Amino acid sequence: MDGGPPFRKPRWSKAYAFGLVTGAMFLFAWAGQFVFQLMAETSQAEQHGQSFSWGDFLAQFLASTFENWQSEFLQLVWQAAGLAIFYYWGSSQSRESDERIEAKLDALLRDRNIDPARP
Repeated sequence: MDGGPPFRKPRWSKAYAFGLVTGAMFLFAWAGQFVFQLMAETSQAEQHGQSFSWGDFLAQFLASTFENWQSEFLQLVWQAAGLAIFYYWGSSQSRESDERIEAKLDALLRDRNIDPARP
C-alpha cells in the first residue's frame, strides 16, 4: 500500500480530452472557412477582372470570423448564463418544479402515515 489517494489522476490527454477535441474541431472548421472563403474571393476577383489582394481578403476573413463568433457566442452565453440567472432568481418554471417536488414528498409522507405539516 503506497498511502496515496484511492484514485489516480487521469493522464493529461484524458483529463482535457473534451477541450482537445473541441479545439481540433474549431481549428478544422476555421481552416475550412479560410479555404472556401479564399476560393470564393479568388473566383469573384477573376470574374470581375480584378487582382486578388491578400490584405483585402484577410480583413474580410477576420470580419466574417468575428461576425460568426459574435452571433454564436452571444447566443450560447445567453442560453447558458441567462437561464442560470433566471433559475437562480426563481423564475416561474423553477418555482413550479419546486412546488411539484414538495407535493410529491408530501404524498409519500402521507402514504407512510407521517404528517408532512409536523416537523
